[in-house]
Amino acid sequence: MKQLAEDIAASMGCTVEDVELAGSARKPTLRVVIDREGGVNIADCEALSRELSAVLDVEDLLPGPYNLEVSSPGLDRPLRKPADFKKRVGKLVRVVTREPVIGEQTFFIGRLLEADEDSFLIEMGGKQLRIAYSAVSKARLEVEI
Repeated sequence: MKQLAEDIAASMGCTVEDVELAGSARKPTLRVVIDREGGVNIADCEALSRELSAVLDVEDLLPGPYNLEVSSPGLDRPLRKPADFKKRVGKLVRVVTREPVIGEQTFFIGRLLEADEDSFLIEMGGKQLRIAYSAVSKARLEVEI
């Protein structure tokens, strides 16, 4: 289903950020998160939803009733791949690590200074910290107002 969503999104000039199948087996929910340079709007989500739903129904990829949710990643979008971090250099990020990185600390909010293929560098209160992607449990943009 991910490849199908990616193909349809690409034809609309969008990329698929995430695909998740959740809910019960009797009525699953397929969640698709899309994005594009400059962001997506409701019309983009509606268009992808219509196209994807039609193909899912014809191909009977989800037998029986299902829910389909198509959305943007939002202001506090998750960061999962090195490319996500590279695109967001200069932004404020929230990072949770699997194991303590400094003392007992596993939670960090800081400015993303740089990102390469293995790790990223954040600045917190004048101190810099390099974190390997392999140590990250969860990372997302922090909303700045």
